[in-house]
Amino acid sequence: MPLPTAIISDIHGNAEALRAVLSDIDKRGIKRIVCLGDIVGYGPEPLECVDLVRQRCQWSLMGNHDFGVLYEPTNFNPGAESAAFWTREQFARERDEKKLADRYDFLGKLKVRIVETPPGMGVPILAVHGSPRRPINEYIFPDDAINAPDKMESIFEKVDHICIVGHTHVPGVFTDEPDFYPPGELGEGGYKFREGEKAVINVGSVGQPRDMDPRASYAIIYGPEESTNGHATSNGPGGPSLGRVEFVRVPYNIDVTANKIRAVPELSDWLGERLYDGR
Repeated sequence: MPLPTAIISDIHGNAEALRAVLSDIDKRGIKRIVCLGDIVGYGPEPLECVDLVRQRCQWSLMGNHDFGVLYEPTNFNPGAESAAFWTREQFARERDEKKLADRYDFLGKLKVRIVETPPGMGVPILAVHGSPRRPINEYIFPDDAINAPDKMESIFEKVDHICIVGHTHVPGVFTDEPDFYPPGELGEGGYKFREGEKAVINVGSVGQPRDMDPRASYAIIYGPEESTNGHATSNGPGGPSLGRVEFVRVPYNIDVTANKIRAVPELSDWLGERLYDGR
């Protein structure tokens, strides 16, 4: 039986949301978790989030906020820049020298792209934080499928079959038609992968969703045997399935995170307020 893989991304220092997602993953009996980056930035509990990802994820990528904390927050807006410097201070204040060294070592070794074939999958998957062209900081927006066809063509030239991304905090599936399908349009079971098709999967954000749904978002990739277990998908026929991706939303106590943000002068209150609306 192929093993499913849970994919999380864009935690942004929101430990309350991360714990809720990890609990949901555990309840589903999923043992394998990977992270697409932006573990820190914006949120009030960066150290706990780094420690949880180190403990629970098989691997993690480097996002632009991880890069900004470790090196320099280039091209950040004032709120994001202030949060990056504050996050860096939290790392520096750690009195346990081993924890301090382990966290910096972990961040410093994060890769910008990984290609792997998850257990039970028949094809390799490219994983990046932003896009296949610029792995750390290029956004792929849903309306790019309509408004930026040249951009999408260039991106799909770098995708052999399936690519998983985060960064925009908006979950959904890009195809090389080009088109974009939000999770609500995919039907039960999610999106089914098929031979000869290309897809870029945005798994959404654990800690700061921006699709007007405040619940934490993550995705699960299933192998082909699991994909035939009575799950219908809206992308129809076209050959044997190579697996599928399912999107999951998890409610969490937003008040806890928002109140912790408000308690930190260096973090803009708006970073907490936007959590209530998923924006």
